[in-house]
Amino acid sequence: MSALTHDKAISAFKTLGQMLTNPTDILGNTIYTAESSNPWFTQNNIKKSIISFGEMLNTTDIDQWFRSVNFNPASKRVGLILAGNIPMVGFHDVLCVLATGNIALIKLSSSDDKLIKTVLSKLTEIEPAFESHIEYVERLKDFDAVIATGSNNSSRYFEYYFSKVRHIIRKNRNSVAVLDGSETEADIQNLGNDIFDYFGLGCRNVSKMYFPKGYDIAKFYDHLTSYQDIINHFKYQNNYDYNKSIYLVNAAKHYDNGFLLLKEDQSLASPLAVVFYEEYDDLNAINQTLTEKAEDIQCVVSNVTLSIPTYAFGQSQHPKLWDYADNVNTIDFLNSIH
Repeated sequence: MSALTHDKAISAFKTLGQMLTNPTDILGNTIYTAESSNPWFTQNNIKKSIISFGEMLNTTDIDQWFRSVNFNPASKRVGLILAGNIPMVGFHDVLCVLATGNIALIKLSSSDDKLIKTVLSKLTEIEPAFESHIEYVERLKDFDAVIATGSNNSSRYFEYYFSKVRHIIRKNRNSVAVLDGSETEADIQNLGNDIFDYFGLGCRNVSKMYFPKGYDIAKFYDHLTSYQDIINHFKYQNNYDYNKSIYLVNAAKHYDNGFLLLKEDQSLASPLAVVFYEEYDDLNAINQTLTEKAEDIQCVVSNVTLSIPTYAFGQSQHPKLWDYADNVNTIDFLNSIH
């Protein structure tokens, strides 16, 4: 088998991107087996994630991205401990390792142990040279660097266990939205995607909103009615019912439209089926707040001009190849380990 090269990697990524825009063709029965193993992974959510990666791997963006990639044939072994909160969530890390010519030692999450395998099998069909760069492991060993994603609790373990090797350790992060009251109905409907995609389980899902004082929350709710069917998913409904009962028992002020709870709270991380909010008088204060909390924020969704990067409404779950998790440039990290 011939060795993997920079040009082969680029060509294979482009072909894979085209294939991922038709998720049923590439995944087949894996869609059904993944859903049966993890009820959060509905067929719609799986397809949505696969298509998003297909859009990410478009020809123009691949060509631009690979200009920053140093392909090194002297491969390093990079351990990847992947999360499983939403379908394929760790796939970008795998792409980064393969793009740089390294070997990916993949520790799959038990919550998502089928989809990535199926997609990578397609990649190796496109370019067999990738086969020697992909290993699935139950326990990491003989590695040169690690990228590990987990909770705030598990990150402390990762920091200790991998302290003597080069590493990226990812913790819990949340995403926020900043509104100023000028948003159109379409803006709020698009914001619904940022809130409800993947049931709100991703770090790119909006869990906190900043409203201007006097904002009409009833009007906000009116524009989200197209998402009401989410309550028909039994696991989401269980979370909604539980959090609603807690607020009622504790007489905690909150808003409720039958499928999403809004509660005023300074925290960024809200329970499932709940979005926290704060009101503001001064956008400059919001800029300062978001800057101070940057280590806990994955992305900001807004039409408002802020001093920090923002995504348009509805785009939080559609990152580009160069939109790195936790704002840590994974390619720069991988380039540096040689």
